[in-house]
Amino acid sequence: MAAEVSPFAGKTIEPSSLVNVSRLVTAYFEGKPDPAVPAQRVAFGTSGHRGSAFNNAFNEAHILAVSQALCEHRRRSGVTGPLFVGIDTHALAEPALASALEVFAANEVEVMIDEHDGYTPTPVVSHAILTYNRGRTSGLADGVVITPSHNPPEDGGFKYNPPNGGPADTDITSGIERAANALLEDALQGVKRISLERARKSANVHRHDYIGPYVADLTNVVDMEAIRASGVKIGIDPLGGAAVHYWRPIIERYGIDATLVSDVVDPTFRFMTADWDGKVRMDCSSPYAMARLIAMRDDFDVAFANDTDADRHGIVTRWNGLMNPNHYLAVAISYLFENRPQWSPDAAIGKTIVSSAMIDRVATRIGRKLVETPVGFKWFVDGLGDGSFGFAGEESAGASFLRRDGTVWTTDKDGLILGLLAAEITAKTEMDPGQLYDHLTADLGVPFYERIDAAASVAQKNLLKSLSADRLGLKQLAGEPIHATLTAAPGNGQPFGGIKVVTENGWFAARPSGTEEVYKIYAESFLSQAHLRQIQQEAQDALSAVFAAGQ
Repeated sequence: MAAEVSPFAGKTIEPSSLVNVSRLVTAYFEGKPDPAVPAQRVAFGTSGHRGSAFNNAFNEAHILAVSQALCEHRRRSGVTGPLFVGIDTHALAEPALASALEVFAANEVEVMIDEHDGYTPTPVVSHAILTYNRGRTSGLADGVVITPSHNPPEDGGFKYNPPNGGPADTDITSGIERAANALLEDALQGVKRISLERARKSANVHRHDYIGPYVADLTNVVDMEAIRASGVKIGIDPLGGAAVHYWRPIIERYGIDATLVSDVVDPTFRFMTADWDGKVRMDCSSPYAMARLIAMRDDFDVAFANDTDADRHGIVTRWNGLMNPNHYLAVAISYLFENRPQWSPDAAIGKTIVSSAMIDRVATRIGRKLVETPVGFKWFVDGLGDGSFGFAGEESAGASFLRRDGTVWTTDKDGLILGLLAAEITAKTEMDPGQLYDHLTADLGVPFYERIDAAASVAQKNLLKSLSADRLGLKQLAGEPIHATLTAAPGNGQPFGGIKVVTENGWFAARPSGTEEVYKIYAESFLSQAHLRQIQQEAQDALSAVFAAGQ
């Protein structure tokens, strides 16, 4: 039932499979997207516009149009402060930055780029926005990160963070998307643009130190002194991503015993091991993509990696290797709420609707409110911003939490602090997060969790988005009566574009993919692996029957 694993998974990438960077960059500048083709239009998903220049989904025309649309959005919204701009290490990031700068400078937007033309992680851009805006009511800053996250090397991405520092909500991105596509349809007639040489010399483009302020501030969110004093031995793998030049300054400033296992930056990502499907993907939650660091687990007390824009984390322990993201979230929540005395007693836990129910059980044990939202970190932005969420996380290994004094750190995912938190946990408890997770399961039960993908046509995906409990027709699931069938997240009442079925000891949720002709089934059992398989099979059978009836 699970997707078939490639024989190349976990193995070093074959040279013949590496992306041809020269051809990719040429395609970026020479490719002409056709706005009449849906796959070639600007489309903002949960993390901005993404695509490859090879199939005319991420070309210069897209970036010129999106950048102009963003300038118009800023004017309409009265955003007049600096625009903090970061890029990751994908091959299309620097060409896209060049295109964006030509438009931003022509529109007289104050732009802040890295002082050394380096790379800037997503959480660092969020931190910069919030730091600048603190205490201000006007002239607010916002930001752009040019990244497709952990996607393959041939992809590019462009995402916008408004003045709240977090991922833009759909009311913003839909407007930018519409305006950008209108510009594409009009052959970019409305785009203001100057040459890159003029843009870089423009009085509106400024060099900014991103590394120094972020590194200096880390002690206010993670107990760096405890990590140093304990001598805990740490391994760090940036996976060739945007955090690569942050770790040495962190190690040197705080005197921690950490080893950067690689500082290689190569846009082909030839040092990676293939993901489950044989593709190159910098997914730090994948045991296949993380094979290098997992093989080094015995060299360190705890180790961690980040994806390419460093908004996700992968935690490797001696005890049990690469932790399932849900498992680490549960440990982090349990530890933080017991070790942050300055946090408000009312600070809640935010989780997505497809995250493990182990988090629910941890929340009940520590007496904290749990807020369950649709998928997407944008749902946590306000709560992290005002301190009403102490911690917010997703099952896909993205999370952030408050400063030690209970104020906002970032309103976007921060893989750097989640990695450092694993070191703090190991230092303070003298157990690694894997050991602590086993302690949690001894008290709260052992969950069996898995996500699988199943084929679905566009029509079937649309049907799934509007599926009701009555139409699904399930009364029992894997031998247990159904407690709830949800189409909206209980934490905020927002529809999540799918359906979730809950019993006493298990659940499943199904939602369509936004980019592929598949739907995702998330399922969990607190009884056994066999019970999980039964939940998955009954879920797929029920959904297949709905699809058949709908044709």
